[in-house]
Amino acid sequence: MTSQPALRPRVRLGFLATLGLLAAFVVAPAGAAAATADLTISGAEQAMVDALNADRTAVGLVPVRVDSRLMAIARARSTDMATKHYFSHTQPDGRNAFDLLTAAHITWYNAAEIIAWNNYPTLTSSVGAANTQWLGSPSHKAAIVSTSYNYVGVGLAIDASNGKKLWTAVYIKGPDRTGATATAKAPTIAAGTTAGTKKVWVSWTGADVKLQVLTSGFYAYRVERRTDGGAWATVWSMTTNKSMTLNLAAGHTYEFRVSARDKAGNWGAPSTVKTSLAIPTGSVVVRR
Repeated sequence: MTSQPALRPRVRLGFLATLGLLAAFVVAPAGAAAATADLTISGAEQAMVDALNADRTAVGLVPVRVDSRLMAIARARSTDMATKHYFSHTQPDGRNAFDLLTAAHITWYNAAEIIAWNNYPTLTSSVGAANTQWLGSPSHKAAIVSTSYNYVGVGLAIDASNGKKLWTAVYIKGPDRTGATATAKAPTIAAGTTAGTKKVWVSWTGADVKLQVLTSGFYAYRVERRTDGGAWATVWSMTTNKSMTLNLAAGHTYEFRVSARDKAGNWGAPSTVKTSLAIPTGSVVVRR
């Protein structure tokens, strides 16, 4: 009996940018056997985001930030190709990624879509194959390592009829949507006790998250405080101060949280750091 040659995984690529369109076909070496444990679809998408950002940091660029709106568009594009069995930047309804961006009321100044499909046996190997082939094409690599984009969305879908893994990555240059960060530091307690109180110095730091382009810049902090797990009370709604000194009564638990805003109005999540302090019969907890 003559054995049949093993099926070789295949990879196909596509590139659509505001400047042009390119598609290429590549046959890859035979893939490895399926692993006993594999990524989920969402896990594979995150792995691809990580791989694409590793490609950027390898050449000294700032990672692009994930935008949930772009994730939805990239997933919709891959799903449309998988369910309707085609491979193109133009959908059967005549729309492309740029049309979807506009329909979603997303502000963008420059954009690109890169697509790929392969039939590697696992999602883990499919991530590596698509990323490798994108990097092997000058136009696709140019999108990945562009200095013009600051946000990305990645979508993966599988064609149930043939097992093709269809990948889409949508990049845009858009307004800053990423909140600034704040970090509360461990507080300092002054030595000695006066009338059952201690002087406590609380400090924090923060910065705006750097994007490749259009970083809006840091604006201000919000500082809140609560006692014994009660309601949060605003100490400063907007300040550029980085510390405060309080006289706190013993026998209570104090919490502080600090968040930061950029000049575009984006608030970051409050910081989360806790420190127990040696106030007599009580403690202080600092949380950001």
